[in-house]
Amino acid sequence: MKRLNPKTVPEGQSELFAVWRHHVIFTDSVFVLTDAEPMHRDHAAVEQVFADLEDSALAHPPSGKFTANAAWLTLAAIAYNLTRAAGHLASAFHARALTGTIRRHLINVPARIARPGRRVVLHFPQRWHWAHDFTDLQTTTGQRMQT
Repeated sequence: MKRLNPKTVPEGQSELFAVWRHHVIFTDSVFVLTDAEPMHRDHAAVEQVFADLEDSALAHPPSGKFTANAAWLTLAAIAYNLTRAAGHLASAFHARALTGTIRRHLINVPARIARPGRRVVLHFPQRWHWAHDFTDLQTTTGQRMQT
C-alpha cells in the first residue's frame, strides 16, 4: 500500500515494495510461480463472469426445483454470451463493459418505433450518447432498421 501523505510514515519505515510491478503470492500449490500465476489470472477472469451473472439473471433462481434452475442457468448463460457478443460488435467501450451496462446502453433502447410503409423506423432522442454504437451493432449484424 502506497502512503499518499509521507508525513504519516514513521521514521525508519519505508515501502516494502517500491516497484509496483511485483507482488507477493502465497499459495500451497505444487506448481512453480510461472505456472501458478497464469492459472490465478484465469481464475480471476472466471470470478468476474460469475459476479456479472450474479448481478443479473442468477441473482435469484426462480424455483426450488433443480430442473427449473438448470433450465434458468442455461438460458442465463445463453443471454450472457449473446449480450457480450453484442457488446464486442458495438464498440471497444462495450466490449469491456459489464452486461448490465450493455443492457442499459444497447438493449433497453430509448427509441420510439414507427412503421411507415411496412418498415421499422426507430426515432432516437437527439442527443442519445450510444446511437453510434447502436448503429454499428445494427450494421455488423446485418439488420435493416432505419434510425
